[in-house]
Amino acid sequence: MAKLRLGVMISGGGTNLQSLIDACADTDFPAEITVVISNRPLAKGLERATLAGIDAVAIDHKEYEDRELFEDAVNMCLKEHRVQLVCLAGFMRILNTSFVNRWKDRMVNIHPSLLPSYKGLHTHARAIEDGVRFAGCTLHFVRPDLDNGPIIMQAVVPVDIDETEESLAAKILPYEHKMYPQAVRLIAERKARVSGNRVVFDDINVGTEGLVSPFIE
Repeated sequence: MAKLRLGVMISGGGTNLQSLIDACADTDFPAEITVVISNRPLAKGLERATLAGIDAVAIDHKEYEDRELFEDAVNMCLKEHRVQLVCLAGFMRILNTSFVNRWKDRMVNIHPSLLPSYKGLHTHARAIEDGVRFAGCTLHFVRPDLDNGPIIMQAVVPVDIDETEESLAAKILPYEHKMYPQAVRLIAERKARVSGNRVVFDDINVGTEGLVSPFIE
């Protein structure tokens, strides 16, 4: 079976991109990255792509008169590289409805909260302020509404009593790196698909164990 062709969109350092690059380096992984696109020309993630021998393309949003023209350029680049699944990995631009609908059910995003809670920015600080006992991250298909769409995978971590924004981010990030390749594998192997507003799975074990925080024996 041909490998699923990925286009990864970034704005910064690209640590989630690196997790995908590392996964794709395994010959048994069912996907390959054909292009990495950044709206910021100096994004470190572009260097990661170049070092891995992947086409790295800077499409600076500041050089376009409006968002639609910028997104048209991005879409053209994705099409030229015959991308089948768009992976947003720290892409810090809100996408127009028209662009999202072009890639409906073919674009995924990683978000550092347990959606539908804490959409938008400053997720860790807001979770700590609200005193939640669990936080985490979500991998989901993209819809026009911000940080919305059918959920593919989530990871949960306990929030310590004296947690800080920085410590919580450091606790969650490794799970983002672990989840992204796993979710891409599920999609590439057609074990995860969208049905209505949900993702349904074929032959997947979701486990049965629950978690309690704070834990008391």
